This record gives sequence, structure tokens and C-alpha cells, in this order.
Amino acid sequence: MKTLTSVLVANRGEIACRVFRTARRLGLRTVAVYSDADRDAMHVAEADEAHRIGPAPAAESYLRIEAIVEAARKARADCIHPGYGFLSERAEFAEACEAAGIVFVGPPASAIRAMGLKDAAKALAEKAGVPIVPGYHGERQEPDFLRRKAYEIGYPVLIKAVAGGGGKGMRRVDKQMEFEAALESAQREAASAFGDPRVLVEKYVLSPRHVEIQVFADGHGNAVSLFERDCSLQRRHQKVIEEAPAPGMPEEMRAIMGRAATEAAKAVGYRGAGTVEFIADGREGLRPDRFYFMEMNTRLQVEHPVTEAITGLDLVELQFHVAAGHPLPFSQDDLVIRGHAVEARLYAEDPASGFLPSTGRLWALGLPGGEGVRVDTGVREGDAVTPFYDPMIAKVIARGETRDEALDRLSTALGRTVVAGPKTNVAFLRTLCDAPGFRSGTFDTGFIDRNLGALVAPGDRRAAVAAAAVKLLELHDRALNPPALKVAGQGHVTWGRDPWRRRDAFQFSGPRRSPVLLSVEGEKVAVDLAWDEQERVRVAIPSSGYDACPELGWSDATHRDTFDKGRGELVVAGDAVLAVHEGRQTRVAFFDPFDVDLEHLDEGGTVKAPMHGKVVAVFVAPGERVTRGHRLAVLEAMKMEHALLAPSDGEVAEVLAEAGQQVAEGARLIVLRAEEG
Repeated sequence: MKTLTSVLVANRGEIACRVFRTARRLGLRTVAVYSDADRDAMHVAEADEAHRIGPAPAAESYLRIEAIVEAARKARADCIHPGYGFLSERAEFAEACEAAGIVFVGPPASAIRAMGLKDAAKALAEKAGVPIVPGYHGERQEPDFLRRKAYEIGYPVLIKAVAGGGGKGMRRVDKQMEFEAALESAQREAASAFGDPRVLVEKYVLSPRHVEIQVFADGHGNAVSLFERDCSLQRRHQKVIEEAPAPGMPEEMRAIMGRAATEAAKAVGYRGAGTVEFIADGREGLRPDRFYFMEMNTRLQVEHPVTEAITGLDLVELQFHVAAGHPLPFSQDDLVIRGHAVEARLYAEDPASGFLPSTGRLWALGLPGGEGVRVDTGVREGDAVTPFYDPMIAKVIARGETRDEALDRLSTALGRTVVAGPKTNVAFLRTLCDAPGFRSGTFDTGFIDRNLGALVAPGDRRAAVAAAAVKLLELHDRALNPPALKVAGQGHVTWGRDPWRRRDAFQFSGPRRSPVLLSVEGEKVAVDLAWDEQERVRVAIPSSGYDACPELGWSDATHRDTFDKGRGELVVAGDAVLAVHEGRQTRVAFFDPFDVDLEHLDEGGTVKAPMHGKVVAVFVAPGERVTRGHRLAVLEAMKMEHALLAPSDGEVAEVLAEAGQQVAEGARLIVLRAEEG
């Protein structure tokens, strides 16, 4: 048995803060590592001490084994917790810790190697009698060979990275003509994320449910199942909402899957927390004879809080307990499921723009609490979401005695969440949480894609624009003529200032009016403001038919203006106002006619970078003819690839970027000359 008194967390953000929370409760000294981009990050502030490990790119910081081990030596840390992602499933990292005499809070390197590669893991599972999905899991990687195997398996197929997880290096292919491009993209993404481009090809299971078993093992031959989680709500193979237990799970199937998972763990001498993932054919509900082994994740999962919520256990505490050499403090018979829990992943991404990652300063961050609600985060108001790492802002977890109660609590919590700055998926998550198909339990991994139009439908933002217009005018008037702002009855806004110094200037007769040009999410919008005899402001937006008096209020909790009876908040962000309403954000500023690119005024054929990132491939050259939808280039951001497609038929006039180049959001990459007519 070892006595652990200090821990270095080889990670950042939410998971680093999560591990520190338990470590502090156990009396452990906490050590953080950080890149240049994270110098002032929340996890650094929460640790007892912190050490720099390199520049912002993960390959030069959080993926540098030698730098992290050296930081642990300097800090005299007894153990290293890898978190999830980054080095958490690298056997070389576990070996480096052992060689330095530092306890690795995770499985032994041999178990990581055995289960960390999908092809080897499937071979082990098959040997143990666990059913696996039909496919090719061998070593050969020639494109022509893999294309033939895909044809033999039968479309649709799934290309999956041999190493890693999290949806990276994974592509569904429905037709043979799409296979080559999907394979190249999956291999590039896998190489970038995991340092290993190898893939396997499997039959795509129709109506699939993603069900995983949380296992825990010690160094004394004991292993238990902490029951299942359902992670079927996914987008691009990345989990969005997870829950435990799985809706409609028969007790017989739970027991069979639990035994299969623990036997797999014992077979490789596993130690610590691990997750065995299965795919179930859900066409006729969950059945004991219709599930298949997918992979084992040899680390703590992002979604571990839902398991904690239904078992009452602290999985990080258990990790420290087992890493110190102690046996598990309970047996399988001691474990029972209590209630239901659900987790939503709050990301800085824009659902209206294909879920592109969004970056920037968090001008406002209001995360909910309340009965049965837990929030895990690694950022604070004023922090920035950068393009270098995963764009997760927080995880919102809700528990209830029943599934309906847990979902109701999650929906309420999401409705009270306020994030201003980067675009987020808050509204999407709440709509998904309330979707009838999900509520009824009739869903699979294709649910989001099938219902995407309804889930990302734009809300009515007219009230947000009107309220922001009033706030902008107030800010302008206040800057010229310090305050005489008053709130009239019922929350209507009035002013009592020097009329010569107002933005709308002085008017001799008639109702005071002010036509204003606004920039609303980058689009020019004309707005008319009028004041009645009580100086209440009325806002008309002729283009949308809106005409009403915004009723602004004030929140003592956030110290910000509110609108729509408190359902929306106004956040001042530099020269703009961010109106956050029902989870959606609208940026409103005064229109500046000089804020245009005069050199390239007509940019209908210009393809720009939709986000900060790295150009990993360019497929066209000047003079080449392309058709609408033609792949022009691939941009990598936040460890995911995004294809850039031709917006119309035409000829490539300019290529302004090359593979390997880092580009900023909005950078001009390719210029197309449209066809005549």
C-alpha cells in the first residue's frame, strides 16, 4: 500500500478542476500544468502550484510526456492523474510515470496496450466469447484493400481510428464512391489526434443504441460493473447527452453486459476506472442477443458524473484508492441503482452554422444550480475559449428519482444558463432534452441527424434586437451625457437628458423619433425608435413587422439588464450588446458603413476560414474548374476536420492558403470566379 499526499493532473479545463475537487477533499496537494494559452486558466488558479509545459498547441505542451513527468519531479508529486483525452490512453505515458517512480492513476501500460487499440481489443473480446460487429480489424491499410473489404462487408460501413475515441477519426460511408475521401479524412484526423493513422472498417449497425458499461477493477483480482450509460444522442459520433440507466434496459441484458465487461477487464489485468462500449441493435428495443462489443476506453469518461449520481460513488476518489494499492471497498452485490441521471455537454459551437466551433471571451457565464443539479466546468466569466483545445464550457448534470424528473431538471437548468461571447449549443441542448422522441425513449444514434432541422430551428430574435437597440442607444447617450436614465412604470425605459447631446439630435415638434442602422449578426438592419409623451421607447423593425415597447428590467443576481420578463439578458461586449434569449445569442452593434473590405467588396466567390485552425489539405489549384459542393480544402480546428466546399460552379481564381498553414477566423483561403450567367 502507498500513501498518496500529492497529485499532478496532466490535463486542463473541466476535468482538471474535477480531479482537484476530490483531491482537495482527500487532503492531497494539487499540482497543475499549463500551456501558454492556459497561463491564467481556472485549473491553474485552483491548484496549489502550477508548472508551464510549453506553447499553446497540444503537441508542444499537453502531449509532451517528458515535460509533464519533469514537472511532476519538480513538484515532488506522488502520483499523476491523466484525466481524459491527451495522454490518458498512451501506454508510453504510464510507463514513463513508472520509470520515474511516480504512481500513474490509471491502468497498467499492458492493459492500455491490450485494450487501447480497437483491433486488438476486438480480437480479445472475440476470444472471450463477446459478440463483435462484422468487419475488417486487421493490419493492412492500403486504400484499395480497405475499399474492397468495405464492399465485401456491405454498405453502409463505419471507418474508425484504431487508436483513440471521442468520434475523432470516424466516418460513416453509405456509397463506394464516397469511401476514398472518407478514408483519407479519417486517417488524417486520427494521425493528428492520436499520432496513429490506422483504421478499421465495420458494418454500420442499423438503428444503433450506444450503451456502455462502467467497470472498476483493483490490483487484487476484483472487478465490478457500475452499471450502464446510454450515450446514443450523438452528432458526428460525438456524445451530446448521456444518461444512466439506459431507458428500456432489461435486467437480464444488464447482467449479461456487466459480466462481459468485467470479464474483459480481468482478462487484461485491468486496474482502475474503464468503460466497455457496446453497440446494440435497437430496432425492437434492447435485447440480450443483439449487442456487440465496440471498444474499451482505458480511462475515466467525460460522462462519469451520471454514474456517480445513480451509485452515490466518487469515481475519482476510487481511482486514488485503487492506485494506492487498496482493494475495492465493495462487491458487485453491494451496488444498486438509485434514481436516474442525465448529462448535457455545453459547447462553444454554433448549431446554426453546422456546429462550427466558436471562440472568444466569455463576457457572461451564468451556470445553474438547484436541487438535483450539478455543474462541472473549467472556465469562468472573463476567460476565453481558444481554438487550441476542445470547446467544452461545462457539463450540466441532473438527477431525479425518475427519468422524467431528471430530464425536467436538466431542461430547467439549461433554460437558466446564460453564456455570452462565443456561440453555444444551449438552445439546441434544451430542445433536444424536451424532444418527444427522446422523452419517450424511442431514439438511436441517428436521432439528432434525422431531426436536425427542428432541433436547430432559429428562434424569434426580434425582441432581442429591439432590447439591444434600446441598450445601445442608452450606452451612447450615457457616454455623451452622463446618466439621467429612469425606468418608468412596467419596466419601460425613459431618458431625461440634454436633448442637444442625444444621438438622434434635437427635434422641434412631433413625437421624438430616431432611425438607427444596426449590425445584427453582421447584417444591416434598419430600426426606428420613437418616444411617447412619457418618454417610453417604442421600437419598430420594418423588415420583420416588429413594433413594440421593450420592457427592460434588472437582475440583482447578475447585475445586468433583462428583457422579455426576465427571460433574456443584455450583456455589454465592447462596442456591441449581446442579447441572450432562450439560449440563443444575438450580437447587435451600430452599423459602421466603413467597416467593410473595400479591396474585395464583392466576395460572393470567396471561401473564408469559418474558424481559427490549421489548413491540412488543399485540393484545387488556380485555373481549375469546380462544381458546387466540390471539396476545396480541409481545415482542422479543435481536433476535428471540417471540409470547405465550393459555394457555386466556377473557376478557381486564387489559392491563398497552403497545407500546414495556421489561419484566423474569416481569413480568405480560396477565391472562385463564377461562371457566366
